[in-house]
Amino acid sequence: MLVAAAVLPCPPLLVPQVAAGAASELDPARAACTDALGVLAAARPDVLVVVGPDERSGLTRYPQGTRGSFRGFGVGVDVRLGRAAEAVPGRELPSSLAVAAWLLERTGWADAPVEGVGTGAALPPERCAEAGRDIAARAGRVALLVMGDASACRTVKAPGYLDERAAPFDAEAARALGAADLAAVASLDPGLARELQASGRAPWQVLAGAAEGAGLSGSLLYDDAPYGVGYLVATWS
Repeated sequence: MLVAAAVLPCPPLLVPQVAAGAASELDPARAACTDALGVLAAARPDVLVVVGPDERSGLTRYPQGTRGSFRGFGVGVDVRLGRAAEAVPGRELPSSLAVAAWLLERTGWADAPVEGVGTGAALPPERCAEAGRDIAARAGRVALLVMGDASACRTVKAPGYLDERAAPFDAEAARALGAADLAAVASLDPGLARELQASGRAPWQVLAGAAEGAGLSGSLLYDDAPYGVGYLVATWS
């Protein structure tokens, strides 16, 4: 059963070495992420499942110990999902889960085993909900760390340029996530999310499925759009 969740943004710029001279600009976002991870730790889960956008289609599972790296961003920072004794060979973490692994290492996560699930951008809402229900049934006490950004179209300098639909989309996502409004999260339009480059849509809808019947309350900790991209931090507990 799902006992707690944290919703975090997943830009590699959260890693100071990647952001370099601009690292301080995301200090408020990093602080909110740390607070949200504290809520997960306080829930004392049996397992933590990290869900985030993936370049691969469908659902891809990443066991504890899977390696990730930010070397593609020009910095020699390597991470590992969870505190496995040995790294797991094979595929590497997608960037969203690598950011999650970095945040967990930064805060010293040692409260429960960690597993990862990557969600393809085209994953339909009903499949997301089904995946969420499956995740919630894995253990008596499950926590979710949900990675994903809101729109990337908030300003003319944003990655997706300015789209007037972006601010209303982000505002509704922030309201729904802050209120733990399962129906509103589940009803986010995947087509519009794709057009606005909102990578969090599928992971958020996995969360909505996992939270069915859990009776969790939400809290919005951070809502801003640095660089024209919507970053949200919320907790459900």
